[in-house]
Amino acid sequence: WRAYLWGLVMSRIGNKPVLIPEKIEMNLNGNSIIVKGPKGELTTEIVDERIKFEIKENELLFSRTSEAPEVRSLHGLYRSLVANNIEGVLEGYSKTLLLQGVGHRATLKGNDIEILCGFSHPVLFNQVEGIKYEVPDQNTIIVSGIDKALVGQVAANIRAIKPPEPYKGKGIRYKDEYVRRKAGKAAVTAGA
Repeated sequence: WRAYLWGLVMSRIGNKPVLIPEKIEMNLNGNSIIVKGPKGELTTEIVDERIKFEIKENELLFSRTSEAPEVRSLHGLYRSLVANNIEGVLEGYSKTLLLQGVGHRATLKGNDIEILCGFSHPVLFNQVEGIKYEVPDQNTIIVSGIDKALVGQVAANIRAIKPPEPYKGKGIRYKDEYVRRKAGKAAVTAGA
């Protein structure tokens, strides 16, 4: 009964056709969907045989041969992955990280980033293939690339070096991230 209701509520995103813009060249090669654009090339492997895809005019259509919950979710997932690849090779993705705290700063060392964030030594974050780093000022790092998942993962790895702490907010955070603050020990005892 719950599974039936869940099926009614589940997203229908897999049924939406993916529009192929003029600047994009798309090739189907077996189970692979290869997307080429001005910024590069990305490939999505469709590993489940129950998900079918075809190009009609300037649209990529996905269909499924089963109504099983895992197939329904994969249907939407693959559609989203290909749509993200098209956006990536057209415009690219970027994440901005901010360093907060006295003495916290970042500098480019060749293709790598050197981060000073309160440790006794600087942390060197190495170049990842397909990812570009920018340091417009010493407290900002911009991670950009064409693969949405890879950009997000690299940004998360940089943030994990020193996540923001809840008392003064020191650390590395995303630009639009809200860090919930806690009252310090002195504020708690003063209020009692």
